[in-house]
Amino acid sequence: MRIAYLSTFYPFRGGIAQFNASLYREFEQTHQVKAFTFIRQYPDVLFPGKTQYVKNNEQAQAIPSEAVLDSINPFSYFSAARKIKAFQPDLLIMKYWMTFFGPSLGTVAKLMPKHTKVITILDNVIPHESRFFDEMFSKYFLKQNHGFVAMSDSVKHDLRTLAPNARCLRKDHPLYNHFGEKPNAAEAKLSLGLDADKKTLLFFGFIRDYKGLDVLIKAFDMLDNSYQLIIAGETYGSFDKYQTLINSITKRNQVFVFNNYIADDQVPRFFAAADVCVLPYRTATQSGITSIAYHFDIPVIATDVGGLKESIKHLQTGLIVTECEPDTVAYSIREFFDKKLSAKLVAGIKSLKETLSWKSFANDIVEFANGL
Repeated sequence: MRIAYLSTFYPFRGGIAQFNASLYREFEQTHQVKAFTFIRQYPDVLFPGKTQYVKNNEQAQAIPSEAVLDSINPFSYFSAARKIKAFQPDLLIMKYWMTFFGPSLGTVAKLMPKHTKVITILDNVIPHESRFFDEMFSKYFLKQNHGFVAMSDSVKHDLRTLAPNARCLRKDHPLYNHFGEKPNAAEAKLSLGLDADKKTLLFFGFIRDYKGLDVLIKAFDMLDNSYQLIIAGETYGSFDKYQTLINSITKRNQVFVFNNYIADDQVPRFFAAADVCVLPYRTATQSGITSIAYHFDIPVIATDVGGLKESIKHLQTGLIVTECEPDTVAYSIREFFDKKLSAKLVAGIKSLKETLSWKSFANDIVEFANGL
């Protein structure tokens, strides 16, 4: 099958690019696939992070791609479609995570020839942070697709809300496998300046309001002195309010902040240093952080929102917190350590790994496309 894959690829960075690179590598094993990416993904004024691009000293999967689409230049929508059509794809794959991309990706999809099936992998349909144009842009985009892949029941539900008759394949997020082996825990802690003997919590990934870092900091303040907290990730916006909160707690010296983008080659040591990854999200669909944690055999404690409870099996691969409140998050953290649940949960993660492969994900998408 000839597969065109339009989305975020190198030199762009972040979780979307990591996902696309892993799936591209799997498709290329048995299909003729070509990656197309953005000339401009976000205007700088709309991008809250420090940079959208891989830096020279960062490692990333350098997928060969052709830059064809400028998200805010309508003329490029048509030229991008022409360039993709020239590849003569049987299938166009896209990724959709923000309604901002509805007009650009939707127009490209609309211009595909009739023989080209269009399937989009949905991260979000209804965004965490709403804007006035969300429903209009999403409905336009969804209308141009033949089918969708949803990685959580909540996303599938949101899809049905806006497109009741949409064809949808439900697949769990595959586990990342490009980060390499897990380093020695003691060496990882030493490299990060941590106490080798303390129970270590990890908050990882881009820091945004809906991810509840403030809740975790308050929960951490309720724990005894045997704990330490790693905060690793770039803030979308300002970190000042979180730093003020950290400065106000008694164990401020046991919070280790790495407020920058964590490149692929640096990811392993953060997870190797951690006993458990904590996701105190206020809202969620699914999280790629769970997939990274599982790759390194790290259990996850997460709030009962969106699709998190689907990927995190309570008392099997992690713990689900009933409320996004500091006291309930702190209670679950204590439960994890006091009941010595790590070995049991790691065993559950290793069992889960057998089913969440990129090969299975890619094969099921192709089979789904053939049935449309």
